Amino acid sequence: MITDIFVAMLWSISPFGEAKVGIPYAIFNEVNMYLAFAACFVANVFVFPVMMFFLDSLNAHLLKWKFYKKSAIKVARRVKTGAGSGISRFGFWGVLFFVMLPIPGTGVYAGSIAAYLFRMPYQQAFLANTIGIFISCVMVMIMTMATYHGVK
Repeated sequence: MITDIFVAMLWSISPFGEAKVGIPYAIFNEVNMYLAFAACFVANVFVFPVMMFFLDSLNAHLLKWKFYKKSAIKVARRVKTGAGSGISRFGFWGVLFFVMLPIPGTGVYAGSIAAYLFRMPYQQAFLANTIGIFISCVMVMIMTMATYHGVK
């Protein structure tokens, strides 16, 4: 069970799944649903300060490399296109709504990048991302539990 929780937490910090994959993984591996929720939520929230540190500190140094700069511009354009109008218009609520959607590409990674690109204050961006992650985790847990109990 400890291994399953650890793997679920790794999924939750991964940009390829976040808690949207971590919670179902844990529940379908017989981890208590509340423990699965808490572990995956905390792991997913941990991504925000790491991303902001990366964007604030390391990003400027890495932009000197052509490959990184080209990739970063591509990601920034994608985030601005996907979330730009909502975030620039609605600020806090735009980030919150964008992060809470339990669909691919709308998690804390994209929310952090969008908040950084639109120069949202750190505390406000953290709160918007955290609330968005929480709502997303609740939706994923409800859908997972409905599926899990429908399968049995």
